[in-house]
Amino acid sequence: MTTVAFLGTGIMGLPMAANLARAGHEVRAWNRTRAKAEPLVADGATVTASPGEAADGADVVVTMLADGPTVAEVFAAAGVAPGTLWLQTSTVGIEWAGKLAEAAEQAGVVFVDCPVMGTKIPAEQAKLQVLAAGPDEARERAEAVFDAIASTTRWLGPVPGTASRLKLVMNGWVLALTNATAESLALADTLGLDPALFFDVMTGTAFDVGYSRMKGPLMLSGDYPASFPATLAAKDARLVVEAAGDAIDVAGAKAALTHLEAAVAAGHGEEDMAVLYRAVTKEAR
Repeated sequence: MTTVAFLGTGIMGLPMAANLARAGHEVRAWNRTRAKAEPLVADGATVTASPGEAADGADVVVTMLADGPTVAEVFAAAGVAPGTLWLQTSTVGIEWAGKLAEAAEQAGVVFVDCPVMGTKIPAEQAKLQVLAAGPDEARERAEAVFDAIASTTRWLGPVPGTASRLKLVMNGWVLALTNATAESLALADTLGLDPALFFDVMTGTAFDVGYSRMKGPLMLSGDYPASFPATLAAKDARLVVEAAGDAIDVAGAKAALTHLEAAVAAGHGEEDMAVLYRAVTKEAR
């Protein structure tokens, strides 16, 4: 099977790397905080002391890190050998997708821009959706990895950045939907209604959305175990707003960003992005 250097084993990276190891790949995992990678030993992975140790002799390097600058720093530190396949699964936005593709080209590394759709549970279940853009000749090698972590891979052509652009489109929808769910539930409560009626009325309609049913109960319970932390959701919201620029008004993403930033500033950054509900209800201000 494939020797995979997996760089970044946080909420998403840990289950992704575990699924690769369980599928029979030789996984060498690195994380800045080593303790977060240690659970992978039980799945047969090797935990390394540095990105370079993980990447040395690897067939494939996978990055799942917080943002573009972090990915660039870790890639440079890894000293990835020419000809190695680099699967860049982090959400980094348009500008950094381009910069990372340039870094790969300069290093002679085969680059696939492949952010993933999904959060902690789909990652654990190997049911992520991969959005991939890269050279045709990389597909067979890439899909050996994707098949172990995802239920679907959508190839979007050879141009790096295409997948990152689509990821921003999808994130804009998810952010606006999370924020709209929070506002609707908060409005129901403010008007003296049982917020559960929001879900009752949606049942069986065209506007019944499973995502709202997943995030809504967290908002009503006040307990926010992280499937996707508010800090990273805020980063993604900023990427969406920056990508839109002055061309269009992404009001939904802007509202989500405002509420996420307030929740993060109030100390809730490591909780799930649904914690923006606290800002909607002004608990986090």
